[in-house]
Amino acid sequence: MGAQDLLFGDFATLPEILGELFRDQPDKLAVVDARRALTYRELDALSGRIAAGLQRDGIAVADAVAICASSSVEYAAAFIGVLRAGGVVAPLAPSSTPESLRIQLDDCGAKLFFLDAGVAEAMGPQLDGAPARRVTLDGSAGGTPLEAWLPRGEAAPAPVTIRPDQGFNIIYSSGTTGAPKGIVQSHRMRWSHIRGGVFPPDAVTVVSTPLYSNTTLVSFLPTLSAGGTVVLMPKFEAEQFLELSQRHRATHAMLVPVQYRRLLDRPDFDRFDLSSYRVKFSTSAPFAAELKAEVLRRWPGGLVEFYGMTEGGGTCALLAHEHPDKLHTVGRPLPGHEIRLIDEDGREVAPGEIGEVVGRSPSMMSGYHGKPEKTADAEWISPQGERFIRTGDVGRFDEDGFLTLMDRKKDMIISGGFNIYPSDLEAELALHPAVAEAAVVGVASAAWGETPVAFVALKPGKQANAGELKTWLNGRVGKTQRLTDLRIVAELPRSHIGKVLKRELRDTYQMTEETGR
Repeated sequence: MGAQDLLFGDFATLPEILGELFRDQPDKLAVVDARRALTYRELDALSGRIAAGLQRDGIAVADAVAICASSSVEYAAAFIGVLRAGGVVAPLAPSSTPESLRIQLDDCGAKLFFLDAGVAEAMGPQLDGAPARRVTLDGSAGGTPLEAWLPRGEAAPAPVTIRPDQGFNIIYSSGTTGAPKGIVQSHRMRWSHIRGGVFPPDAVTVVSTPLYSNTTLVSFLPTLSAGGTVVLMPKFEAEQFLELSQRHRATHAMLVPVQYRRLLDRPDFDRFDLSSYRVKFSTSAPFAAELKAEVLRRWPGGLVEFYGMTEGGGTCALLAHEHPDKLHTVGRPLPGHEIRLIDEDGREVAPGEIGEVVGRSPSMMSGYHGKPEKTADAEWISPQGERFIRTGDVGRFDEDGFLTLMDRKKDMIISGGFNIYPSDLEAELALHPAVAEAAVVGVASAAWGETPVAFVALKPGKQANAGELKTWLNGRVGKTQRLTDLRIVAELPRSHIGKVLKRELRDTYQMTEETGR
């Protein structure tokens, strides 16, 4: 049985699929980074030695192993090695604070920790006393260098049995609104991402987002399981992305919206040969209709936007190249995915009405690691007893079944008893010729409870006066939607996967208002 047979079967684990590929196409390039490349034979050898080393060190089936480092072929091999040993991968974000990293490391109970020099230096004293053995993927002094830790010779791991409901990975939330939560995704959930040959065997995928992110894994894992080639970028840089795409004749990429904006804003974008692209993907952050249209106009190949959560539930997909009249939406639910909209009391809303998005599908988290009460809070149980995941997003279906997102439920502004959706104001501000992007937040108001304030980043070379821009916007929206204030900023604060940090904007604004600075 070959890898393609497994992909179209009832269930298979990633190690089983890769085992077939290691045998069937040993000399094909599997993973490439800035320093080196591994064929499938070499990926088999390195990930196998890592798996054998983990088993030698006592890592048993379902034990957690943490990885926190920049993207590299060693990172990719370690990720696969953990799975081949039967372990659960806990990919941690190097951008987290040292305190948060230590919390995540302790929470997942990792017995071994793969890291690199940058992470070791950043964590500093927070590493002291951590029970996990440290192995440095880059051979630095933050732990035992990988090459010294690996078993000698052509070591292979002992066979393991993996159940579909066993943990595949634990992905931690950003922790911007409290302590990070570990999202446990099972092998069954990951199977739903790779089954059916989502990517073709000849795919060449440029991966420019970090490997700790689910945004990355939903393109990285399917590319490898299909037998394609992954080109890793340790850090996104627009010119380098374009050069790599041209050099490797890339066919696929997963990018967050801010990356599309930075690429298209380059004066030399159109000189790069991107004709090999078949499909580009996007997820994780709002994707403006105008930007989607520009991608379709200037970048060969299709464009697909996914809307979903790391926790899983229901996923929508917009095939933008097939539905250019629906660019303001996030598409329709994927086959086998069910999306419903509910009100504040947990009742389904009538067709055409606005409600919180909840979803269910084969792609659903097992729960938050060690937090059953948080897991319960994230769920909605239908009258039929079916389990859905709550997104916290507010949306509405149109007559064709396409979902339009209004906002995050927590970001909706209630001013004087009226609901104000920041996305409506942000979309209107984006129509101004000087505006590159905008974010609207609600701030406390003695008169109205909350009132909207906008933060605007201007296009390169453009100028605008904050007061005049506020007046322009207020003349185009309803009376209850008018801005109280508008600030022009150099750029909007974002997470490493491109989400605008609205809480940071709100806190900064309120602090400056209180202090007058």
